Amino acid sequence: MAHNPSPDAPAARRSPQALFSQIYREHRQSILNYVYYRTGDQDLAEDITSEVFMKMVEQYERTFQHGKPVAPWLYAIARNLLIDHRRRAGRIDWQPLPDQVPSDGRSQPVQRTDARLTGDCLVVAMDYLTEEQQQVILLKFLERKSNREVGQRLGKTEGAVKSLQYRALAALGRALEKEPCYES
Repeated sequence: MAHNPSPDAPAARRSPQALFSQIYREHRQSILNYVYYRTGDQDLAEDITSEVFMKMVEQYERTFQHGKPVAPWLYAIARNLLIDHRRRAGRIDWQPLPDQVPSDGRSQPVQRTDARLTGDCLVVAMDYLTEEQQQVILLKFLERKSNREVGQRLGKTEGAVKSLQYRALAALGRALEKEPCYES
């Protein structure tokens, strides 16, 4: 039976294309969530996520040949791209286009608006968390990963993940008290 190495296995055992495809399938949604909850803009999040994976391919030899873990490295790329974006955005007056309300009669504007406001509030509150706390919140609650899975993705022990989660939830609670961005 053929052994199919994980993305963190040495690259010499598999073709780069197969490795890239597997990493993309396994990590795209996590990175997209991470970027979205830092920007609050779905289109921008998709653009930056694409750029993360392009950088992964460009930096293949330096990273995979040395056996570095994949997930923490992808988050580092995403974090750096977000920093670059914020620097550029400070010089550009970026205004997202408003969402169009579909006229098919099936949409429920109240529920969509409520979900949008709740998401916007979470984006604001997430800025109060550290990078690691944000990653834990996104992986645990949006992607429903176990502590073990989160630990593997972030290169941390389960105990460290539990501690990060506790501190992140406490910080998120304090942030929501400071930023009453949505009241029902």
